[in-house]
Amino acid sequence: MASAEPSSEDAAEAEEAVPCDRTELSQRLALEELITTEASYVHNLQLCVTDIREHLQEKQLPELDLEGLFSNTDDILHVSRRFLKGLEATAGQGQEQLLCISTLFQEFKEEMETVYKIYCASYDHALQLVESYRRDPRLQGEILDTLNATVPHTGASDLSFFLVMPVQRVTKYPLLLGKILENTPSSGSAHSALQAAARAMAQVNANINEYKRRREVAAKYNKAEHLSLRDRLARLNTHSIAKKTTRLSRLLLHEAGVVAKTEDKEYDDLEEKFQCVASSVVTLKENVASYLDHLQAFLLPAPHRCDLQMDEGPARQHRRLSELLHGSVLPQFKQRVDRLVWQPLCSLSDMLEGPQQLVKKRLDKLLDYEEIQERKSEMGSVSYDEEAAMNTYLAINELLLAELPCFNQVALQLLGQILRSFSALQLDLAAQVLQQAEKELEQLPHGHMPLPSFWKVVEDTLQQSGAQLRAFCQAFETVTPSPGTQPLTPAEERKVLSLVSKHGPDKLYQVTSNISGSRDLDLTLLRGQIVALLQSSDTKGNTSRWLVDAGGPRGFVPAAKLRPYSPVQAQQPGMELLSLDSGTERRRHSYAPPEAPRPQVATFTPTFQVVAGFSFTARSPQEVTLQAGQPVLLLEPHDKKGSTEWSLVEVNGQRGYVPSSYLVTVPVQEPTGWSLPV
Repeated sequence: MASAEPSSEDAAEAEEAVPCDRTELSQRLALEELITTEASYVHNLQLCVTDIREHLQEKQLPELDLEGLFSNTDDILHVSRRFLKGLEATAGQGQEQLLCISTLFQEFKEEMETVYKIYCASYDHALQLVESYRRDPRLQGEILDTLNATVPHTGASDLSFFLVMPVQRVTKYPLLLGKILENTPSSGSAHSALQAAARAMAQVNANINEYKRRREVAAKYNKAEHLSLRDRLARLNTHSIAKKTTRLSRLLLHEAGVVAKTEDKEYDDLEEKFQCVASSVVTLKENVASYLDHLQAFLLPAPHRCDLQMDEGPARQHRRLSELLHGSVLPQFKQRVDRLVWQPLCSLSDMLEGPQQLVKKRLDKLLDYEEIQERKSEMGSVSYDEEAAMNTYLAINELLLAELPCFNQVALQLLGQILRSFSALQLDLAAQVLQQAEKELEQLPHGHMPLPSFWKVVEDTLQQSGAQLRAFCQAFETVTPSPGTQPLTPAEERKVLSLVSKHGPDKLYQVTSNISGSRDLDLTLLRGQIVALLQSSDTKGNTSRWLVDAGGPRGFVPAAKLRPYSPVQAQQPGMELLSLDSGTERRRHSYAPPEAPRPQVATFTPTFQVVAGFSFTARSPQEVTLQAGQPVLLLEPHDKKGSTEWSLVEVNGQRGYVPSSYLVTVPVQEPTGWSLPV
């Protein structure tokens, strides 16, 4: 009969198998924990992104900064979904599962570092927002209402319950891999691969922490401070003055070539490109601001609102087109330029302030770094504060080297998009204006005429108008009307009489056009003024400049702008003796010596006349029709409201208003006629 008790060899094998089974069990549990916790994490992240955030967006609370709260959770969710899919695909692969998981971590480490470092760097800001919302009862009530409506099973009291999940998850990856590694035999083929994956995820966390530290250092310096002079003086102390003095000395040594500069070709290229982008943005912003100002000034006048009293013909099409442009086309264009060009350009300009401050601060910290590095090489050690200052420079420099390429690329893309939008808006405006103009041009008499025929009509019309103008000028110069004359004002008459008494009537000349004195002793005179000739040459014998007396000031004027002036001479007869027929009077005054006859006094009364410079057709009973060159009698140089744009005149016995700009005042030189000065 065989014994039922196990042999000693079987007992030994059983004792060895128990620890092995425990290790495999622990390994399997660690793998299950990795996959199940990843699935739970992705599920909660999905709730955070789709349910909670969308519910808050529907509330439309302007006080909530959803972008600051949730940061780039969409990117994290996208990466985590793909990572979870890869983990679940490794199930059931036996011993190959460990190798597949190790390879999966190696493949996703760069993507994880990229998305998680952005989120972790902005996590503190998100917590500050949550804390500020907690102090606002209304906002806190809205947030609690959202949590109860979307995720009541979690029992979360605020958003921090979900916001901390990405931070916890990325730090847990090295721990989960370490737990799997502990239960993997060192002799196994997957041990070294798991070690590499664990080191990779530990390095990812280290890089995230370093990035966060750099961002914290940058946040300290990239804010533009607008301090008053008093605030700046209040910040001055012994330490700050000594630090600024040291930096200035170091900078002077660099410029003098005494101390070599720290060269960084990669950074210098990035900074040069950044400064070029910044300068382009500033210039474009100034030009767009000037463009909008000019566009606003162009929209202020409204030609279509002017009463042209011309309801037919091209004036109606012009009025309609002007009303359309000023009423809808151009205002809509201005709004689109403001929304699609000006506002994005201002946002881009604001984005540049932080990097500009950081670039400026890097130079200051570089000067400190060089000074401390030189002291360290001499003394062998530096203080804790000096070491911190060196680390600050290194952090700013590394951050700029990492971020400036991406920033320059994005800024250039935004700048290009703004320019393309502006060009597209200009093309749309031109097409819209052309379309509306063509509609109005079709209604003109020559709208359907072929282009060569149209230009032929234009040429013929211009030639006909030119011939009429030349005929008018000729008739205007040769017409000899019998105008109603208007005397000079008493002051002007006294001035002319004074010149006549001093120099004689044959020395009087009239200014034919305005004279602006440009040299010493030159006179500035207006057209129509009367002067007396003193000398027909200047001091150098130049006969083209005459010395004249203007009734007070004396000086030189161009001889070509003077013409002889002949005033109208009016005779004032002397008083004759009265002859009385009464005999009584004759007897009473038997002898009355005749009074000596008074001498005849020659008085010169320079006169002017008003004529129509252009033809005018009356359009109402209050107006009167004029022909070019027709003399008129000016009754009032204004209308009933006092406006000088219209004048009351009398023509052929009719009175009415005409435009003041249609009237021309000319002097009467001879009793037989008149002519305009040349």
